[in-house]
Amino acid sequence: MGAMSAHTHDHIDWADRLAVLRAADGLDSEAQAAAVARLVAQLPNGPTVVDLGCGAGGVSTHFARELAARDGGTIVLADATPELLGEAERAVRAVAGPPVEVRAVRADLADAELPARLPAADLVWASRVVHHLPDQQAAVATLAATVRPGGIVALAEGGLSFACLPWDLGLGRPGLEDRLRAAQAEWFAGMREGIDGSVPMPYGWPIALKHAGLTGIGSFSVLVDHPAPGPDTLPGYLHHHLSQLAEHAADLLTDDDRSTLAALLDPAGPHHLANRRDLYLLGARTVHYGRRA
Repeated sequence: MGAMSAHTHDHIDWADRLAVLRAADGLDSEAQAAAVARLVAQLPNGPTVVDLGCGAGGVSTHFARELAARDGGTIVLADATPELLGEAERAVRAVAGPPVEVRAVRADLADAELPARLPAADLVWASRVVHHLPDQQAAVATLAATVRPGGIVALAEGGLSFACLPWDLGLGRPGLEDRLRAAQAEWFAGMREGIDGSVPMPYGWPIALKHAGLTGIGSFSVLVDHPAPGPDTLPGYLHHHLSQLAEHAADLLTDDDRSTLAALLDPAGPHHLANRRDLYLLGARTVHYGRRA
């Protein structure tokens, strides 16, 4: 892992994960485009869209294309990690074109003063960022304060866990992926507990939106489906994903499962992911939304 270049509440070096964020955006692209089109269809002409925790900017490239097709608007990219913010701005400007204004703001969603630093938005989008913050409900309230009356807050959180491996890999005990998923859930619980000032939120995202004063609350999901053998980028993405899991959740796995995982991640071995033609990616991203009264 590289040196931390910016404070993050979850103690994860997101700048070090730029390559995998780009790969994830590529694999999620079709699903992202579908979610963005559904949201933008509900916006007025010339809207302002704020992407909080924009990461590498993959989702906002779709916002840029949608706004350009509707005669323009403004996209505000916001992230606490400078390297990610710079990459997002580059990616979005590359597809935005003259009708779409692009701004970049270094910002932390945990900052209660954030709404005063951003333009009033017609849509605030936050994808898989709120669950990394100490007080998730307070962060949702900040999102709600960033939209103008009638504006939409959209949270991409949860969905169906991704599957990528066959049940029987030909080595180790079958059903590895189910046990990896359980280990990841345990790691996530520990990550939440390790965030300084972590506050429990013992209810789901639609209720969090309601507590933030939003109305017209609903949810929808988009499918990510790459059947085997999957695109060329899939083995590399899965290698990084499983490597992170092997690092963070090793103590939660049996010796046999650690050995199987090591074999899958060994570039010189016969079972390396890149040698398999049965890898796939199947899951769903869920978007929860509500309007400010």
